[in-house]
Amino acid sequence: MKFLGNVLATIVGLFVFFMLCFFGIVIIATIFGGDAEIVEVKSNSIIELDLEHIKNDYAGKYKDPWMTILTDGERVGLVDIINAIGKAKTDGDIKGISILNNESELGMAQRKALRDALEYFKKSGKFVMAYANSFSQKEYYLNSVANTIYLNPVGEMDFKGLSAEVMYFKDFEDKSGVKMEVIRHGKYKSAVEPFLENKMSDANREQISALLNSVWNSITADISKSRKISVAKLNEIANGLLARTPEMAKTQRLVDFIAYEDVYHNAIKKALKIDNDKDYNKVSLVDYARKITTISIDSDAKDKIAIIYAQGQIKSGEGDVDVIGEGAMRRSLSEARKDKNVKAVVLRINSPGGSALTSDLIWREIELTKKVKPVVVSMGNYAASGGYYIACNATTIFAENNTITGSIGVFGMLPNFAPLATKIGLHSEQVKTHENAADYSPFLPLDEKFKAITLEGVEHIYKTFVTHVAQGRKMTFAQVDSIAQGRVWSGSEAKKIGLVDKIGGIDDAIREAATLAKIKNYNTQNFPEFEKNIDDIFEHLPFAKSKESFIKEELGEETYKIMHQIKTIQSQKGVQAMLPFEITIQ
Repeated sequence: MKFLGNVLATIVGLFVFFMLCFFGIVIIATIFGGDAEIVEVKSNSIIELDLEHIKNDYAGKYKDPWMTILTDGERVGLVDIINAIGKAKTDGDIKGISILNNESELGMAQRKALRDALEYFKKSGKFVMAYANSFSQKEYYLNSVANTIYLNPVGEMDFKGLSAEVMYFKDFEDKSGVKMEVIRHGKYKSAVEPFLENKMSDANREQISALLNSVWNSITADISKSRKISVAKLNEIANGLLARTPEMAKTQRLVDFIAYEDVYHNAIKKALKIDNDKDYNKVSLVDYARKITTISIDSDAKDKIAIIYAQGQIKSGEGDVDVIGEGAMRRSLSEARKDKNVKAVVLRINSPGGSALTSDLIWREIELTKKVKPVVVSMGNYAASGGYYIACNATTIFAENNTITGSIGVFGMLPNFAPLATKIGLHSEQVKTHENAADYSPFLPLDEKFKAITLEGVEHIYKTFVTHVAQGRKMTFAQVDSIAQGRVWSGSEAKKIGLVDKIGGIDDAIREAATLAKIKNYNTQNFPEFEKNIDDIFEHLPFAKSKESFIKEELGEETYKIMHQIKTIQSQKGVQAMLPFEITIQ
């Protein structure tokens, strides 16, 4: 036994030694190699726009330096990218921007914000050029801002309008014996509809159709302006698939040139007045953005505007870059509220919603902050259900035309295995001292009294939600209820019905906050700063393949999405204020 103990101690010691060596190398590389990451921008350079690893507005920061060192990713958010494009407009060394085979996970509102930044950049007289082997609709929407667009001779163009697909599970439930017990308020609250029906309800079809048409109208309006093609003509092209080949896309004026990539690079050289046999200077937009963020703030202003990023699903706990938790959010709002130098708060929301309780806790913190200083909301891709819950009491609310918002409604859902248990011969019995002493059991049929009590809780939260909206938006309960019921709206539609004040991006929201605070010279400060400890480090190690990546690899992307959707619904605790359906715009 002593021998085995010594062997085990040796193995543990070696493991600890190697881990300490690894961490030591990482720390040394970070400390001494940090400056090496800051690229030198040479004269007569162009920026290459590469957004493959950019998906969040805010890249996040941590109080624990270990977490900052060991978290993966570029540590650059979309807001940093947009700021960098703004700086490049006046940077004498930067002559243009190249969008080369760009692919990203950015949502439509984020693409709109990036597109606006590129339009602003073009006003300097500098060029934006784009090349792709093929164009998806999302990527073409962004690329269409370019002065000149190139498409590969054997490429293709996807320009056909928008669609959304919803999967239904009722027959699967009946056959498998696994049933989801649904308790909801709101006729449009269709997050749970797939577990109740085998086909789409008229109400859900109505809201999805209205949403897609509104988003499409926003997209075509921007493309029409950039390409000087009427919206009617763009719709004709989409209906007839009249741009599906490079030649057809050029005929319809969606692209300017059909050429291979070397021709595109030669065109850039010509714009830079460089011979074809020479290379031109280029810098990655991510590297350029990182360089800009490391430059100290020139302004000596003491006044600040706090920008608090709420991105991801709303859940209990601390939260993280992809999760909105009450810990980080309430702490950030409290710090901004108590800091005398912070004159206003901008809350940037990019969330489909989540926990109703957590949403209410954040709402309360915003309410306390608003009594002290202005709170302006900027909505990104979506601020729906719980995302709108935390927005509704702001001083002013901004959204993009294609932001998904509203969805004022709540639901509860409980997995029930009673039919399956009966099929396979499992039986469950409960013994209790009082009539309502037992908790819900997934192995027994749903008790009607329990259902009634749960529905009472759902109704209470719905009334609270609508009351908060009515007070924040200066509307009556009946007015809000008529546009609530879980229905989703685009930003442009939301403005018409009073859920949004103004159409614009985060820069517009910051300017509004400065106006409300009556300040002209100010700096901005980003929040939250997440409190993650040493226990969280291992899940961020760069060499560790995540469980998610492994499952995707084994099952395939589409199968994983189906499994993930079912698991997400089953794991939700308590009453949910959640976007009524998962939508991927194609």
